[in-house]
Amino acid sequence: MFRRSGFLLLLLFIGIIVIRFMTFSRPAEESGSVYKESFRNQYNIFALPIADELHFAAEAVPLHQPEVRERYDRELLVNTYWQSSTLLLLKRANRWFPVIEPILAAHGVPDDFKYLALIESNLMNVVSPAGATGFWQILQGTGRDLGLEINNYVDERYHVEKATAAACQYLLDARERYSSWTMAAAAYNIGNSRLRRILENQRVDNYYDLHLNEETARYVFRILAVKNIFEDPAASGFHFREDDLYPPLSYQIVSVDTTITDLVDFAFQHNMTYKDLRWLNPWLRGYELPNRSGKLYEIKVAHHH
Repeated sequence: MFRRSGFLLLLLFIGIIVIRFMTFSRPAEESGSVYKESFRNQYNIFALPIADELHFAAEAVPLHQPEVRERYDRELLVNTYWQSSTLLLLKRANRWFPVIEPILAAHGVPDDFKYLALIESNLMNVVSPAGATGFWQILQGTGRDLGLEINNYVDERYHVEKATAAACQYLLDARERYSSWTMAAAAYNIGNSRLRRILENQRVDNYYDLHLNEETARYVFRILAVKNIFEDPAASGFHFREDDLYPPLSYQIVSVDTTITDLVDFAFQHNMTYKDLRWLNPWLRGYELPNRSGKLYEIKVAHHH
């Protein structure tokens, strides 16, 4: 009797172990398969539709050429699916496009060129390995030729308004040389002298017919891709509220035509830190502003409420 009951207890114990094992293991297996099925059903990456017609600065893009179409498709995919980078651009553009757009319009440069600044610098005051600087990535010699002040104390390539006006001068000159805004954009990237040599060597005058280095070959297509996304962000899967975007900078202007010996003191006098002063005026490059010539500088300072 004891042996039989002991045997029954052993069977019962084994049964409990088996049931527990099945209870704990089966959901894990099922959850894995459910997860995979859910992933298949919910996570999707789509090939992107390409418009029948595309224009840069009112100039048609020859999308009927397979090679041109594929170059555009590449940039559209890269900029759509590198979501964090493109969302940051959408946020920054809300602050800076309202500054850039009226300057382009005042100079007669097509609005599409705001996207050139966007792809050049991501709307950040960066410096390239070659020394190209600011939103518009202007080289030192080119900047001086275009009338920008560049020295140890002031670098107007970091002055968004003045750099935009300088870039407009360059683009207008290039447009006059090549009779094409698309070619003007290419010239902005590669330089007039190099572009002229390439045109002479290849005996064509259309950007889309040129064999170029990879950066310049991608250049206009990168502009076209971000333009496509920015014109209808939701259609490319980007969703945000107005409050998510970076607001315009708040400041007032102080005009100065004398030397400022200590910009830290100057900042404190205007209820701000030196960091705040540099944030609003990145073109100030040191701790003082010598001004022997009496030049009029407009300095942005904290807005007093």
